[in-house]
Amino acid sequence: MRYAYGVTSALLLAGSALALVTGNPAGAQVAQNDAREMAQVVPRAGAPASFADLTAQLQPAVVNISTRQRIKVQAQGNPFAGTPFEGLFGNQQGGGGGGGTREAQSLGSGFIVSPDGYVVTNNHVITADGQGEIETITVTTPDGTDYPAKLIGRDAASDLAVLKISAPRQLPFVRFGDSRQARVGDWVIAIGNPFGLGGTVTSGIISSVYRNTGSGGAYDRYLQTDAAINRGNSGGPMFDMKGNVIGINNAIFSPTGGSVGIGFAIPAEIAGPIVEKLRSGQAIERGYLGVQIQPLSDDLAASLGLPKNRGEFIQSVVPGQSAARAGLQAGDVVVKVDGKDVTPDQTLSFIVANEAPGARIPIELLRDGKRQTVTATVGKRPSEEELAASNFGTDDGDADQFGTTKPAPSQQGLVEKAAGVAVTELTPTIARQLGFPEGTGGLVISAVDDSSDAAAKGLRRGDVILSANNRPVRSGADLEAAIKAARGGSRDAVLLRVQRRGQPAIYIPVRLR
Repeated sequence: MRYAYGVTSALLLAGSALALVTGNPAGAQVAQNDAREMAQVVPRAGAPASFADLTAQLQPAVVNISTRQRIKVQAQGNPFAGTPFEGLFGNQQGGGGGGGTREAQSLGSGFIVSPDGYVVTNNHVITADGQGEIETITVTTPDGTDYPAKLIGRDAASDLAVLKISAPRQLPFVRFGDSRQARVGDWVIAIGNPFGLGGTVTSGIISSVYRNTGSGGAYDRYLQTDAAINRGNSGGPMFDMKGNVIGINNAIFSPTGGSVGIGFAIPAEIAGPIVEKLRSGQAIERGYLGVQIQPLSDDLAASLGLPKNRGEFIQSVVPGQSAARAGLQAGDVVVKVDGKDVTPDQTLSFIVANEAPGARIPIELLRDGKRQTVTATVGKRPSEEELAASNFGTDDGDADQFGTTKPAPSQQGLVEKAAGVAVTELTPTIARQLGFPEGTGGLVISAVDDSSDAAAKGLRRGDVILSANNRPVRSGADLEAAIKAARGGSRDAVLLRVQRRGQPAIYIPVRLR
Protein backbone atom coordinates (compact mmCIF):
# COMPACT_ATOMS: atom_id res chain seq x y z
CA MET A 1 0.00 0.00 0.00
CA ARG A 2 1.37 3.37 -0.93
CA TYR A 3 0.84 6.11 1.56
CA ALA A 4 0.56 9.59 0.20
CA TYR A 5 1.25 12.26 2.77
CA GLY A 6 2.54 15.47 1.41
CA VAL A 7 2.83 13.35 -1.61
CA THR A 8 3.68 10.14 0.11
CA SER A 9 2.08 7.74 -2.30
CA ALA A 10 0.40 4.98 -0.32
CA LEU A 11 0.29 1.78 -2.27
CA LEU A 12 -2.27 -0.33 -0.59
CA LEU A 13 0.06 -3.29 -0.45
CA ALA A 14 -2.77 -5.46 -0.55
CA GLY A 15 -5.03 -3.86 -3.07
CA SER A 16 -5.91 -1.75 -6.13
CA ALA A 17 -9.16 -1.42 -8.01
CA LEU A 18 -9.41 -1.32 -11.78
CA ALA A 19 -12.06 -0.73 -14.32
CA LEU A 20 -11.98 -2.07 -17.85
CA VAL A 21 -13.81 -0.18 -20.56
CA THR A 22 -15.99 -2.62 -22.47
CA GLY A 23 -18.88 -0.45 -23.53
CA ASN A 24 -21.27 -3.11 -22.19
CA PRO A 25 -24.17 -1.32 -20.48
CA ALA A 26 -25.19 -4.48 -18.65
CA GLY A 27 -22.61 -3.70 -16.00
CA ALA A 28 -21.05 -6.10 -13.55
CA GLN A 29 -22.19 -9.68 -13.67
CA VAL A 30 -21.68 -12.96 -11.97
CA ALA A 31 -21.61 -15.96 -14.29
CA GLN A 32 -25.04 -17.04 -13.12
CA ASN A 33 -26.53 -13.54 -12.74
CA ASP A 34 -29.83 -12.71 -14.32
CA ALA A 35 -29.99 -9.18 -15.82
CA ARG A 36 -33.47 -8.66 -14.46
CA GLU A 37 -32.32 -9.47 -10.93
CA MET A 38 -29.51 -6.92 -11.29
CA ALA A 39 -31.97 -4.24 -12.35
CA GLN A 40 -34.00 -4.86 -9.18
CA VAL A 41 -30.92 -4.43 -7.00
CA VAL A 42 -29.69 -1.11 -8.37
CA PRO A 43 -31.34 1.98 -6.81
CA ARG A 44 -32.96 4.23 -9.36
CA ALA A 45 -32.17 7.51 -7.65
CA GLY A 46 -30.91 9.05 -4.44
CA ALA A 47 -29.02 7.36 -1.63
CA PRO A 48 -29.52 3.58 -1.59
CA ALA A 49 -31.43 2.16 1.36
CA SER A 50 -28.87 -0.65 1.52
CA PHE A 51 -25.86 -1.98 -0.38
CA ALA A 52 -26.58 -5.52 0.78
CA ASP A 53 -28.15 -7.00 -2.37
CA LEU A 54 -25.59 -5.42 -4.67
CA THR A 55 -22.76 -6.59 -2.41
CA ALA A 56 -24.14 -10.14 -2.34
CA GLN A 57 -23.91 -10.31 -6.13
CA LEU A 58 -20.46 -8.75 -6.43
CA GLN A 59 -18.58 -10.15 -3.44
CA PRO A 60 -18.14 -13.72 -4.79
CA ALA A 61 -15.87 -12.33 -7.54
CA VAL A 62 -13.54 -10.43 -5.18
CA VAL A 63 -10.55 -12.44 -3.98
CA ASN A 64 -7.66 -12.26 -1.55
CA ILE A 65 -4.15 -12.55 -2.92
CA SER A 66 -1.13 -13.67 -0.91
CA THR A 67 2.42 -14.19 -2.10
CA ARG A 68 5.70 -15.59 -0.90
CA GLN A 69 8.75 -13.84 -2.26
CA ARG A 70 12.50 -13.71 -1.87
CA ILE A 71 13.76 -10.18 -1.22
CA LYS A 72 17.35 -9.22 -1.87
CA VAL A 73 19.07 -7.62 1.10
CA GLN A 74 22.19 -5.53 1.13
CA ALA A 75 25.42 -7.22 1.98
CA GLN A 76 26.57 -6.79 5.56
CA GLY A 77 30.24 -6.97 6.40
CA ASN A 78 31.50 -9.68 8.72
CA PRO A 79 32.34 -7.92 12.02
CA PHE A 80 35.14 -10.46 12.54
CA ALA A 81 36.69 -10.01 9.08
CA GLY A 82 40.46 -9.88 9.23
CA THR A 83 40.61 -11.52 12.66
CA PRO A 84 41.23 -15.13 13.74
CA PHE A 85 37.46 -15.36 14.39
CA GLU A 86 36.48 -14.53 10.80
CA GLY A 87 35.10 -18.00 10.01
CA LEU A 88 34.01 -18.97 13.48
CA PHE A 89 30.31 -18.28 12.99
CA GLY A 90 30.01 -19.51 9.42
CA ASN A 91 29.25 -17.41 6.40
CA GLN A 92 27.78 -14.12 7.62
CA GLN A 93 24.94 -12.80 5.47
CA GLY A 94 26.52 -11.00 2.59
CA GLY A 95 29.93 -11.15 4.20
CA GLY A 96 32.48 -10.84 1.44
CA GLY A 97 29.79 -11.60 -1.11
CA GLY A 98 26.98 -9.98 -2.98
CA GLY A 99 24.37 -10.01 -0.23
CA GLY A 100 21.62 -12.47 0.63
CA THR A 101 17.87 -12.82 0.51
CA ARG A 102 15.05 -13.03 2.99
CA GLU A 103 11.55 -14.40 2.70
CA ALA A 104 8.70 -11.92 2.51
CA GLN A 105 4.93 -12.16 2.27
CA SER A 106 2.34 -9.78 0.94
CA LEU A 107 -1.43 -9.62 1.16
CA GLY A 108 -3.68 -7.85 -1.26
CA SER A 109 -6.94 -7.92 -3.12
CA GLY A 110 -8.05 -8.71 -6.64
CA PHE A 111 -11.09 -9.60 -8.67
CA ILE A 112 -12.05 -12.25 -11.21
CA VAL A 113 -12.85 -10.88 -14.67
CA SER A 114 -13.75 -14.07 -16.54
CA PRO A 115 -15.43 -17.39 -15.68
CA ASP A 116 -12.24 -19.28 -16.60
CA GLY A 117 -10.26 -17.58 -13.82
CA TYR A 118 -8.40 -14.46 -14.98
CA VAL A 119 -7.74 -12.22 -11.98
CA VAL A 120 -6.74 -8.54 -11.92
CA THR A 121 -4.71 -6.94 -9.13
CA ASN A 122 -1.96 -4.37 -8.54
CA ASN A 123 1.58 -5.07 -9.66
CA HIS A 124 2.92 -3.98 -6.28
CA VAL A 125 0.82 -6.63 -4.53
CA ILE A 126 2.79 -9.41 -6.21
CA THR A 127 6.22 -7.84 -6.60
CA ALA A 128 6.91 -6.02 -3.32
CA ASP A 129 7.41 -2.78 -5.21
CA GLY A 130 9.73 -4.47 -7.68
CA GLN A 131 12.14 -5.77 -5.03
CA GLY A 132 10.88 -9.34 -4.71
CA GLU A 133 11.31 -12.55 -6.67
CA ILE A 134 8.01 -14.42 -6.63
CA GLU A 135 7.99 -17.96 -5.25
CA THR A 136 4.25 -18.60 -4.95
CA ILE A 137 1.01 -16.69 -5.51
CA THR A 138 -2.20 -17.90 -3.88
CA VAL A 139 -5.69 -16.65 -4.68
CA THR A 140 -8.35 -17.28 -2.03
CA THR A 141 -11.99 -17.01 -3.02
CA PRO A 142 -14.71 -15.92 -0.57
CA ASP A 143 -15.72 -19.54 0.10
CA GLY A 144 -12.23 -20.15 1.53
CA THR A 145 -10.84 -22.16 -1.40
CA ASP A 146 -7.15 -21.59 -2.17
CA TYR A 147 -5.94 -21.68 -5.77
CA PRO A 148 -2.33 -21.52 -6.93
CA ALA A 149 -2.06 -18.64 -9.40
CA LYS A 150 0.11 -18.13 -12.44
CA LEU A 151 1.38 -14.66 -13.32
CA ILE A 152 0.20 -13.91 -16.86
CA GLY A 153 1.57 -10.39 -17.15
CA ARG A 154 2.39 -7.28 -15.17
CA ASP A 155 3.05 -3.64 -15.90
CA ALA A 156 4.99 -1.55 -13.40
CA ALA A 157 4.17 1.81 -14.99
CA SER A 158 0.41 1.43 -14.50
CA ASP A 159 0.80 -0.84 -11.44
CA LEU A 160 -1.38 -3.57 -12.92
CA ALA A 161 -1.02 -7.34 -13.04
CA VAL A 162 -3.08 -10.23 -14.40
CA LEU A 163 -3.12 -13.70 -12.81
CA LYS A 164 -4.75 -16.98 -13.87
CA ILE A 165 -6.27 -19.65 -11.66
CA SER A 166 -7.82 -22.97 -12.70
CA ALA A 167 -11.00 -24.24 -11.05
CA PRO A 168 -13.18 -27.30 -11.73
CA ARG A 169 -16.15 -25.02 -12.38
CA GLN A 170 -16.95 -21.66 -13.85
CA LEU A 171 -16.13 -18.88 -11.45
CA PRO A 172 -18.17 -15.79 -10.49
CA PHE A 173 -16.81 -12.73 -12.24
CA VAL A 174 -17.40 -9.02 -12.66
CA ARG A 175 -17.31 -6.81 -15.70
CA PHE A 176 -15.59 -3.51 -16.14
CA GLY A 177 -17.37 -0.23 -16.61
CA ASP A 178 -16.61 3.12 -18.20
CA SER A 179 -14.98 5.43 -15.65
CA ARG A 180 -15.44 8.35 -18.06
CA GLN A 181 -19.06 8.46 -16.93
CA ALA A 182 -18.10 8.87 -13.27
CA ARG A 183 -19.14 12.13 -11.63
CA VAL A 184 -18.17 13.77 -8.37
CA GLY A 185 -20.78 12.76 -5.82
CA ASP A 186 -21.59 9.35 -7.34
CA TRP A 187 -21.96 6.51 -4.83
CA VAL A 188 -19.28 3.78 -4.92
CA ILE A 189 -18.46 0.69 -2.88
CA ALA A 190 -15.06 -0.93 -2.38
CA ILE A 191 -14.58 -4.60 -1.57
CA GLY A 192 -11.23 -5.99 -0.50
CA ASN A 193 -8.89 -7.46 2.07
CA PRO A 194 -7.78 -4.61 4.39
CA PHE A 195 -5.30 -5.75 7.05
CA GLY A 196 -6.03 -9.33 6.02
CA LEU A 197 -9.73 -9.02 6.89
CA GLY A 198 -11.14 -10.63 3.76
CA GLY A 199 -14.48 -9.70 2.28
CA THR A 200 -14.62 -6.21 3.77
CA VAL A 201 -17.06 -3.78 2.14
CA THR A 202 -16.92 0.01 2.47
CA SER A 203 -18.96 2.72 0.79
CA GLY A 204 -18.56 6.38 -0.10
CA ILE A 205 -18.72 8.75 -2.99
CA ILE A 206 -16.39 9.87 -5.75
CA SER A 207 -14.66 12.91 -4.33
CA SER A 208 -12.78 13.93 -7.47
CA VAL A 209 -12.19 12.65 -10.97
CA TYR A 210 -8.74 12.61 -12.56
CA ARG A 211 -6.93 13.64 -9.41
CA ASN A 212 -3.23 14.32 -9.90
CA THR A 213 -1.36 13.47 -6.70
CA GLY A 214 1.93 15.06 -7.76
CA SER A 215 3.79 11.76 -7.49
CA GLY A 216 4.74 11.96 -11.16
CA GLY A 217 4.79 9.18 -13.71
CA ALA A 218 2.75 8.47 -16.79
CA TYR A 219 -0.38 7.45 -14.87
CA ASP A 220 -0.69 9.96 -12.03
CA ARG A 221 -4.41 10.29 -12.74
CA TYR A 222 -6.86 8.77 -10.28
CA LEU A 223 -10.44 8.64 -9.13
CA GLN A 224 -10.55 9.96 -5.57
CA THR A 225 -13.01 8.55 -3.05
CA ASP A 226 -13.89 8.85 0.61
CA ALA A 227 -14.79 5.15 0.84
CA ALA A 228 -12.53 3.66 3.51
CA ILE A 229 -9.44 2.14 1.85
CA ASN A 230 -6.58 0.70 3.88
CA ARG A 231 -3.51 -1.48 3.62
CA GLY A 232 -4.65 -4.68 1.96
CA ASN A 233 -7.24 -3.04 -0.30
CA SER A 234 -4.71 -2.70 -3.11
CA GLY A 235 -5.84 -4.45 -6.24
CA GLY A 236 -9.44 -4.61 -5.12
CA PRO A 237 -12.36 -3.21 -7.12
CA MET A 238 -14.28 0.02 -6.74
CA PHE A 239 -17.84 -0.49 -7.98
CA ASP A 240 -20.48 1.94 -9.15
CA MET A 241 -24.14 1.43 -8.36
CA LYS A 242 -24.65 -0.62 -11.51
CA GLY A 243 -22.06 -3.11 -10.30
CA ASN A 244 -19.39 -2.03 -12.77
CA VAL A 245 -15.75 -1.96 -11.73
CA ILE A 246 -14.83 1.65 -12.40
CA GLY A 247 -11.57 1.80 -10.47
CA ILE A 248 -8.78 -0.25 -8.87
CA ASN A 249 -8.02 0.82 -5.31
CA ASN A 250 -4.38 1.76 -5.34
CA ALA A 251 -3.27 4.47 -2.92
CA ILE A 252 -4.31 6.66 -0.02
CA PHE A 253 -3.34 10.04 1.35
CA SER A 254 -2.69 9.54 5.06
CA PRO A 255 -0.64 11.11 7.86
CA THR A 256 -1.22 8.02 10.01
CA GLY A 257 -1.02 5.08 7.63
CA GLY A 258 -4.75 4.45 8.02
CA SER A 259 -7.74 5.68 6.08
CA VAL A 260 -8.61 9.35 6.54
CA GLY A 261 -11.14 9.41 3.72
CA ILE A 262 -8.82 10.20 0.83
CA GLY A 263 -8.27 7.18 -1.37
CA PHE A 264 -7.25 6.81 -4.99
CA ALA A 265 -8.25 4.28 -7.63
CA ILE A 266 -6.84 3.66 -11.11
CA PRO A 267 -9.63 4.63 -13.54
CA ALA A 268 -11.10 1.89 -15.71
CA GLU A 269 -10.41 3.82 -18.89
CA ILE A 270 -6.68 3.59 -18.15
CA ALA A 271 -6.63 0.07 -16.76
CA GLY A 272 -8.93 -1.64 -19.23
CA PRO A 273 -6.80 -1.54 -22.39
CA ILE A 274 -3.67 -2.44 -20.40
CA VAL A 275 -5.36 -5.46 -18.79
CA GLU A 276 -6.55 -6.69 -22.18
CA LYS A 277 -3.00 -6.52 -23.54
CA LEU A 278 -1.61 -8.31 -20.51
CA ARG A 279 -4.20 -11.07 -20.87
CA SER A 280 -3.34 -11.57 -24.53
CA GLY A 281 0.41 -11.46 -23.99
CA GLN A 282 0.94 -8.29 -26.01
CA ALA A 283 3.87 -6.00 -25.30
CA ILE A 284 2.87 -2.67 -23.79
CA GLU A 285 4.62 0.21 -25.50
CA ARG A 286 4.27 3.83 -24.48
CA GLY A 287 5.35 7.11 -25.92
CA TYR A 288 8.39 8.96 -24.58
CA LEU A 289 9.97 12.34 -25.25
CA GLY A 290 12.94 12.35 -22.90
CA VAL A 291 12.39 15.40 -20.73
CA GLN A 292 12.39 16.12 -17.02
CA ILE A 293 9.33 18.22 -16.30
CA GLN A 294 7.81 20.21 -13.47
CA PRO A 295 4.25 21.52 -12.99
CA LEU A 296 3.79 25.25 -13.37
CA SER A 297 3.48 26.04 -9.66
CA ASP A 298 2.59 29.44 -8.22
CA ASP A 299 6.23 30.52 -7.82
CA LEU A 300 7.34 29.13 -11.16
CA ALA A 301 4.43 30.79 -12.94
CA ALA A 302 5.18 34.06 -11.13
CA SER A 303 8.83 33.96 -12.21
CA LEU A 304 7.76 33.47 -15.83
CA GLY A 305 4.85 35.89 -15.77
CA LEU A 306 2.44 33.12 -16.78
CA PRO A 307 -0.86 31.84 -15.36
CA LYS A 308 -0.38 28.84 -13.06
CA ASN A 309 -1.50 25.28 -13.77
CA ARG A 310 -1.43 25.73 -17.52
CA GLY A 311 1.45 23.90 -19.11
CA GLU A 312 4.52 22.20 -17.71
CA PHE A 313 8.07 23.43 -17.37
CA ILE A 314 11.01 21.52 -18.89
CA GLN A 315 13.85 21.24 -16.38
CA SER A 316 16.16 19.29 -18.65
CA VAL A 317 16.25 17.38 -21.92
CA VAL A 318 17.80 13.94 -22.35
CA PRO A 319 20.43 14.11 -25.10
CA GLY A 320 19.64 12.08 -28.21
CA GLN A 321 15.98 11.47 -27.33
CA SER A 322 12.86 12.68 -29.16
CA ALA A 323 12.59 16.03 -27.39
CA ALA A 324 16.22 16.92 -28.07
CA ARG A 325 15.89 15.98 -31.75
CA ALA A 326 12.74 18.11 -32.02
CA GLY A 327 14.56 21.15 -30.59
CA LEU A 328 12.94 21.32 -27.15
CA GLN A 329 15.13 23.06 -24.59
CA ALA A 330 15.41 23.35 -20.83
CA GLY A 331 13.36 26.36 -19.77
CA ASP A 332 10.59 25.80 -22.33
CA VAL A 333 6.99 25.66 -21.12
CA VAL A 334 4.93 23.05 -23.00
CA VAL A 335 1.29 24.17 -23.21
CA LYS A 336 -0.20 21.79 -25.75
CA VAL A 337 0.69 18.35 -27.15
CA ASP A 338 -1.00 16.88 -30.22
CA GLY A 339 -3.83 19.37 -29.85
CA LYS A 340 -4.43 18.56 -26.17
CA ASP A 341 -3.96 21.21 -23.48
CA VAL A 342 -1.41 20.33 -20.80
CA THR A 343 -3.11 20.75 -17.42
CA PRO A 344 -2.86 19.18 -13.94
CA ASP A 345 -5.62 16.76 -14.97
CA GLN A 346 -3.98 15.98 -18.31
CA THR A 347 -0.23 16.07 -17.83
CA LEU A 348 2.42 16.00 -20.49
CA SER A 349 3.56 12.56 -19.27
CA PHE A 350 0.03 11.18 -19.53
CA ILE A 351 -0.57 12.57 -23.01
CA VAL A 352 2.75 11.37 -24.41
CA ALA A 353 2.56 7.94 -22.76
CA ASN A 354 -0.69 7.34 -24.62
CA GLU A 355 0.84 8.23 -27.99
CA ALA A 356 2.14 5.39 -30.14
CA PRO A 357 5.94 5.25 -30.51
CA GLY A 358 6.84 6.52 -33.96
CA ALA A 359 3.93 8.96 -34.18
CA ARG A 360 4.73 12.54 -35.20
CA ILE A 361 3.01 15.05 -32.92
CA PRO A 362 2.98 18.87 -32.74
CA ILE A 363 4.15 20.39 -29.48
CA GLU A 364 3.17 23.96 -28.67
CA LEU A 365 5.48 25.76 -26.26
CA LEU A 366 6.48 29.10 -24.81
CA ARG A 367 10.12 30.14 -25.01
CA ASP A 368 11.23 33.54 -23.72
CA GLY A 369 7.57 34.56 -23.66
CA LYS A 370 7.03 33.70 -27.33
CA ARG A 371 4.75 30.92 -28.53
CA GLN A 372 6.06 28.45 -31.08
CA THR A 373 5.39 24.93 -32.31
CA VAL A 374 7.80 22.08 -32.97
CA THR A 375 7.12 18.56 -34.25
CA ALA A 376 8.49 15.55 -32.42
CA THR A 377 8.64 11.89 -33.34
CA VAL A 378 7.53 9.99 -30.27
CA GLY A 379 10.07 7.51 -28.88
CA LYS A 380 9.50 4.31 -26.89
CA ARG A 381 9.30 4.77 -23.15
CA PRO A 382 11.97 2.84 -21.23
CA SER A 383 10.91 0.47 -18.46
CA GLU A 384 10.35 1.86 -14.98
CA GLU A 385 13.54 0.12 -13.85
CA GLU A 386 15.55 1.81 -16.61
CA LEU A 387 14.03 5.18 -15.80
CA ALA A 388 14.82 4.76 -12.11
CA ALA A 389 18.40 3.76 -12.92
CA SER A 390 18.91 6.89 -15.02
CA ASN A 391 17.10 9.26 -12.65
CA PHE A 392 18.81 12.58 -12.20
CA GLY A 393 18.31 15.85 -10.38
CA THR A 394 18.08 14.44 -6.88
CA ASP A 395 20.14 15.56 -3.93
CA ASP A 396 23.17 13.35 -3.47
CA GLY A 397 22.94 13.80 0.27
CA ASP A 398 26.45 15.21 0.71
CA ALA A 399 26.81 17.44 3.73
CA ASP A 400 27.15 21.16 3.16
CA GLN A 401 30.91 21.54 3.04
CA PHE A 402 30.55 25.29 3.45
CA GLY A 403 28.94 25.13 6.88
CA THR A 404 26.14 27.41 7.97
CA THR A 405 23.88 29.10 5.45
CA LYS A 406 23.24 32.17 7.60
CA PRO A 407 24.88 35.18 5.94
CA ALA A 408 27.40 37.34 7.67
CA PRO A 409 26.29 40.97 8.14
CA SER A 410 28.90 42.20 5.66
CA GLN A 411 27.31 40.08 2.92
CA GLN A 412 23.82 41.49 3.25
CA GLY A 413 23.62 43.61 0.12
CA LEU A 414 20.94 44.39 -2.43
CA VAL A 415 20.90 40.91 -3.92
CA GLU A 416 20.63 39.21 -0.53
CA LYS A 417 17.74 41.44 0.52
CA ALA A 418 15.82 40.79 -2.69
CA ALA A 419 16.44 37.08 -3.25
CA GLY A 420 17.85 35.95 0.07
CA VAL A 421 21.33 35.10 -1.20
CA ALA A 422 24.76 36.68 -1.26
CA VAL A 423 26.88 35.87 -4.32
CA THR A 424 30.37 36.19 -5.65
CA GLU A 425 31.82 35.70 -9.11
CA LEU A 426 32.71 32.12 -10.03
CA THR A 427 36.39 32.47 -10.88
CA PRO A 428 38.39 29.57 -12.37
CA THR A 429 40.05 29.05 -8.99
CA ILE A 430 36.76 28.86 -7.12
CA ALA A 431 35.30 26.61 -9.84
CA ARG A 432 38.20 24.15 -9.37
CA GLN A 433 37.76 24.23 -5.60
CA LEU A 434 34.05 23.49 -5.95
CA GLY A 435 34.62 20.72 -8.50
CA PHE A 436 33.00 22.43 -11.49
CA PRO A 437 34.38 21.97 -15.02
CA GLU A 438 36.76 24.53 -16.42
CA GLY A 439 34.90 27.27 -18.23
CA THR A 440 31.80 27.16 -16.03
CA GLY A 441 30.49 30.69 -15.70
CA GLY A 442 28.12 32.12 -13.16
CA LEU A 443 27.81 33.25 -9.58
CA VAL A 444 28.60 31.11 -6.56
CA ILE A 445 26.33 31.50 -3.56
CA SER A 446 28.42 32.53 -0.58
CA ALA A 447 25.56 32.71 1.92
CA VAL A 448 21.82 32.11 2.18
CA ASP A 449 19.43 33.87 4.53
CA ASP A 450 17.73 31.01 6.35
CA SER A 451 14.48 32.99 6.58
CA SER A 452 14.27 33.49 2.82
CA ASP A 453 12.40 31.62 0.09
CA ALA A 454 15.78 30.69 -1.39
CA ALA A 455 16.57 28.72 1.77
CA ALA A 456 13.13 27.13 1.74
CA LYS A 457 13.75 26.01 -1.85
CA GLY A 458 16.97 24.28 -0.80
CA LEU A 459 19.60 26.70 -2.10
CA ARG A 460 22.79 26.59 -0.11
CA ARG A 461 26.29 27.90 0.05
CA GLY A 462 28.43 26.58 -2.82
CA ASP A 463 25.58 26.31 -5.34
CA VAL A 464 26.26 28.07 -8.62
CA ILE A 465 23.70 30.36 -10.29
CA LEU A 466 24.12 30.00 -14.05
CA SER A 467 21.31 32.27 -15.22
CA ALA A 468 18.45 34.45 -13.99
CA ASN A 469 15.27 34.74 -16.04
CA ASN A 470 17.07 32.84 -18.82
CA ARG A 471 19.89 35.38 -19.00
CA PRO A 472 23.47 34.40 -18.09
CA VAL A 473 24.82 36.04 -14.94
CA ARG A 474 28.49 36.75 -14.44
CA SER A 475 28.35 39.39 -11.73
CA GLY A 476 26.20 40.60 -8.88
CA ALA A 477 25.12 43.45 -11.13
CA ASP A 478 23.72 40.94 -13.65
CA LEU A 479 21.63 39.32 -10.94
CA GLU A 480 20.44 42.68 -9.63
CA ALA A 481 19.41 43.67 -13.17
CA ALA A 482 17.43 40.45 -13.57
CA ILE A 483 15.65 41.10 -10.27
CA LYS A 484 14.83 44.69 -11.25
CA ALA A 485 13.52 43.49 -14.63
CA ALA A 486 11.30 40.92 -12.91
CA ARG A 487 9.87 43.54 -10.59
CA GLY A 488 9.42 45.90 -13.51
CA GLY A 489 7.35 43.22 -15.20
CA SER A 490 5.21 42.83 -12.07
CA ARG A 491 6.70 39.43 -11.29
CA ASP A 492 6.94 38.25 -7.70
CA ALA A 493 9.71 35.74 -8.36
CA VAL A 494 12.92 35.34 -10.30
CA LEU A 495 13.78 32.12 -12.17
CA LEU A 496 17.28 30.94 -11.35
CA ARG A 497 19.14 28.14 -13.09
CA VAL A 498 21.25 26.55 -10.39
CA GLN A 499 23.84 23.79 -10.41
CA ARG A 500 25.18 21.83 -7.49
CA ARG A 501 28.40 19.86 -7.59
CA GLY A 502 27.95 16.50 -9.29
CA GLN A 503 24.36 17.20 -10.35
CA PRO A 504 22.64 18.55 -13.46
CA ALA A 505 21.52 22.17 -13.50
CA ILE A 506 17.89 22.80 -12.60
CA TYR A 507 15.56 25.79 -12.63
CA ILE A 508 14.35 27.09 -9.28
CA PRO A 509 11.87 29.97 -8.89
CA VAL A 510 12.77 32.18 -5.92
CA ARG A 511 10.16 34.53 -4.54
CA LEU A 512 11.38 38.11 -4.12
CA ARG A 513 11.08 40.14 -0.94
